[in-house]
Amino acid sequence: MSAGALCTRDLSCAVGGRTVLSHVSLDVEPGSMLAVVGVNGSGKSTLLRTLSGLLPAAGGQVEVDGLDVHLLAARDRARRIAFVDQDPALPADLLVGELVGLGRTPYRSPWSSGGPDDRDAVREALHHVDLMDAEHRSCATLSGGEMRRAWLARGIAQDTGVLVLDEPTNHLDVRHQLDLLRTVRALGRTTVAAVHDLGLALACFDRVLVLHDGRAHAVGPGAHVLTPDLVAEVFGVAAAHVTHPVTGRTHLLLEDLT
Repeated sequence: MSAGALCTRDLSCAVGGRTVLSHVSLDVEPGSMLAVVGVNGSGKSTLLRTLSGLLPAAGGQVEVDGLDVHLLAARDRARRIAFVDQDPALPADLLVGELVGLGRTPYRSPWSSGGPDDRDAVREALHHVDLMDAEHRSCATLSGGEMRRAWLARGIAQDTGVLVLDEPTNHLDVRHQLDLLRTVRALGRTTVAAVHDLGLALACFDRVLVLHDGRAHAVGPGAHVLTPDLVAEVFGVAAAHVTHPVTGRTHLLLEDLT
């Protein structure tokens, strides 16, 4: 699956009849990774659900590969965009391989259990997230971090050009946070992810979108967007840019709390 092109045009997003974001225009280049950051309640999850077609647009539109996301049939949309929620409800008594296999639903005929291509896609996805040995385990036996990786594997198995991930690094230790984001990078798919860790947003993503006061406050390369002034304005935290002594890359250092 080649990377998809995702864009919004003057998009407004609402929940329960209340508009939470207005006039968001955005182009996500195929194969690039965009981090969405903002304080709690800034509209990150609402934006991601609207991008994925799970919530209607309150205004404007979302396009994937030049097609209006909200006019696509559900099956067609699911072949183009995979959404991985931050805390999805777990179907009872599923094995890990069965959960990941749900990502193949858009390609199966009704009541089909899937064929060799589906099984190969499941195993490949499990390999990507280092859960090959868990295929036949009950999901109920997984740790929180393993569960996050299993849900990502379901999204990978969906074989879409666009991945939309809501806080994918939650419940993961540092190594698995980095491993997960490296995995997503290696897939080469267009990725939009909500993250809380500003350091990860700066270090691991091509661009960063900052949501603030009901709008897209800033968007661009992380080092240009997550400046000390912006971090203080939006997040209320003092910060500084530091240069890594080996890589030369810019990192974000938050204030010392001691």
